[in-house]
Amino acid sequence: MAHHDFIPDHYHITIGAHDPVLRISPGDSVSTTTVDARGRDLTGEQITERGNPMTGPFFIDGAEVGDALVVKFDRLWPNRDWGFSGTTIAPNVLEPGYDPDIDTEVGICKWSVDLTAGNVRLVEPETQLSQLLIPISPMLGCFGVAPPRGQSISTGTSSTYGGNMDYRGFIQGTTVFLPVAEPGALFHLGDGHALQGDGEIVGTGIEISFDVTFSVDLIKNSNIGWPRAENDTHIMVAGNARPLDQCVQHATTELVKWIESDYGLDPIVVHQVLGQFIEYDMGNVYDPAYTMVGKIEKEILERISS
Repeated sequence: MAHHDFIPDHYHITIGAHDPVLRISPGDSVSTTTVDARGRDLTGEQITERGNPMTGPFFIDGAEVGDALVVKFDRLWPNRDWGFSGTTIAPNVLEPGYDPDIDTEVGICKWSVDLTAGNVRLVEPETQLSQLLIPISPMLGCFGVAPPRGQSISTGTSSTYGGNMDYRGFIQGTTVFLPVAEPGALFHLGDGHALQGDGEIVGTGIEISFDVTFSVDLIKNSNIGWPRAENDTHIMVAGNARPLDQCVQHATTELVKWIESDYGLDPIVVHQVLGQFIEYDMGNVYDPAYTMVGKIEKEILERISS
C-alpha cells in the first residue's frame, strides 16, 4: 500500500477512456486537488475550460470489466476562501409560468468561505441571508469511472458509471462502489461543493476548488449495475436517468439486489423491509439525467439477518 501526491496539469470535461495520469494499486491512497465547476483553481485563476473539469483519470491495477471499484473519500475540503452559486431555481423545478422576479443581471452569487471556522456567508449580493454564518458540508458533485463501449460522456450528466450526480451524501468518510467497464477502471473526480441542498436546484452548489484524499480497492467479479455507497449508518444506491420515476426504478432495483446478495434474506423479506424502511434522497434534478438515491439503515438489516 502506497500513498501518492498528485498535482494535476490538465483536466477533462468528459468521463471516458482518457490516458491515465497515474497508475495506482488496490490499497493505495492519493492526495490531489480539483478545480471548481468553471475551471478555477485555489488561486481563483481559470486554468482550464468550464463544465465540471475532472482530475484524473487514475488507472487502478488489476481492475477488470465486471469488478467494482471501491473508493473511500478520506478527505474532502475546500482550499480557497470564496465560492459561487447560481441565482435562480431551475425552471423545470418550478411550475410552468412562475416568474421568480429576480434580477437576472446579477449572474452569480458570491460566498465567503472561512476554512478555519468551517462556515460560509453570502457576500454578493448582500441580502438578509448575508447575516447568517452557515456550516459547510463539503461534497463531490461529479465523479466516476470510464463508461462502457469506449464512450466519453459529458460531465454535465450521469449514468451507470457515476458522473454528475450532485448528491449531498457523497461527503468525507463515504465509500462508493462503481461498476468497472474498462480495464483499469479510470477513475475521475471533481466538482467540489462547500454546501448544497438536495437536487442542486439552482444549477450549482457553492462551487469551489478542493483538496482531496481518496483510497481505492477492488471487489472482483461483483457485476454491480449502478453506483453504490455506504457510510457509518446506511447503504445506498444512486439511480441516474430521466424521467424521475426511472431513477427510482434503478435505485430501488439495485438496492433489492444488493440486500438479497449480501444479507441472505428471502425475497419477500427484502421487499417488506424496503417497503417499510427505505429512504429516498434527491440528487441532481437540474441536468439531463436526474439522480435518486435509495438507502436503508445498516442496523435494520443487521438485526434481521443476525
